Amino acid sequence: MNNYRFVFFLATLLFSSLTNYSQQARKLHFKSILIDTHNDIPTTAIDGGISFDQSLKTKTHSDLQRMKEGGVDAQFFSIWCDGNMKNPYAWANREIDTVIAWTNRNPSTMMQAFTAGDIIKASKQNKLAVLLGVEGGHMIENDLGKLDALYKRGVRYITLTWNNSTDWATSALDETSPSPSAGGVLNSEGKKGLTEFGKQIISKMNELGMLVDLSHVGEQTFWDAIATTSKPVLVSHSCVYNLCQHRRNLKDEQIKAVAKNGGVIHLNFYSGFLDPLFEARSDAFTAKHKIEMDSLLKANPEPYFMQVYLFNKYPDEVKGLRPPMSMLLDHLDYIVKLVGVDYVGFGSDFDGVNSLPAGLDGVEDFPKITEELVKRGYSKKDIQKMLGGNFLRVFAANEK
Repeated sequence: MNNYRFVFFLATLLFSSLTNYSQQARKLHFKSILIDTHNDIPTTAIDGGISFDQSLKTKTHSDLQRMKEGGVDAQFFSIWCDGNMKNPYAWANREIDTVIAWTNRNPSTMMQAFTAGDIIKASKQNKLAVLLGVEGGHMIENDLGKLDALYKRGVRYITLTWNNSTDWATSALDETSPSPSAGGVLNSEGKKGLTEFGKQIISKMNELGMLVDLSHVGEQTFWDAIATTSKPVLVSHSCVYNLCQHRRNLKDEQIKAVAKNGGVIHLNFYSGFLDPLFEARSDAFTAKHKIEMDSLLKANPEPYFMQVYLFNKYPDEVKGLRPPMSMLLDHLDYIVKLVGVDYVGFGSDFDGVNSLPAGLDGVEDFPKITEELVKRGYSKKDIQKMLGGNFLRVFAANEK
């Protein structure tokens, strides 16, 4: 009987300790400024005929109420279209109009932010700081005037390329894709990387105070941009190549270059950038549903979006594809060990991906990340840097 009592005592003590531990992590989370540098809800909302300020539980990864529940203080809303969109600049403005409309409808809970100071002000007022990031340089249509106009509307970063290259910069996808000459897809000057006009764009962004975002770009574009910029760069939603060898992830020398530049790398939550075995599991899932996939592709030739449909249709099968949340923290640990705690943050890619780590189902789950950071022994000061402080430093350094 004494043994039973002793075991019960230990179990009670452990439960009490874990509960207190979780409460301390949550308190730290909600006292900190959390900045997510990439969320695709504008495109998801427009495509689905829904609105961010509605309750979208089970429909999306994000909505206004769940951002509050997740302790998100500042959100960069991704302004995106693919390279096939006609008049991409007009589409960018349509998405910006949508985000600003959400903000104007909810003045007590949202405010548009243009500076690092605005983010701090919004946090003090318990409002979501709304920021805009354009995902893909094709949306400026090779026009510096349109770059300037987007800045005036509140755009504070541009991802130089999406998967498609521009005339002036080559993407990670195109730099790693074979062409007839086996040299990959080239820019308008017949090479990989930035053209002289591309370098002018970066200089203009530096002048304006608009962050240069190096997610999605090819390696040569990355190195050309690092050599050109006079301000710290942002990598808004990418992970570590050495842990998951995907073209969208950063190699060690790139991570070191971002740190030397004073920039910051925000980690993407997409399973395929975290887990090197995910793509094989995903491909097996697609092969299992090949007949249905082939039928869907006749209506829409983009495999990714058709796979999203299938993932949503077969949620029980998809559960087995997801990596553990610990893999996200492994990528964070890797960067910290390589260059330090000052160069990492979070860029979730919520509502832009078809698979997330187990336990991260939407923006409301952000506190779980802070709890894991505490468990891994990070200090309060370091956690606050990674949640938002590092980005605030980079943002302020880019301002005019």
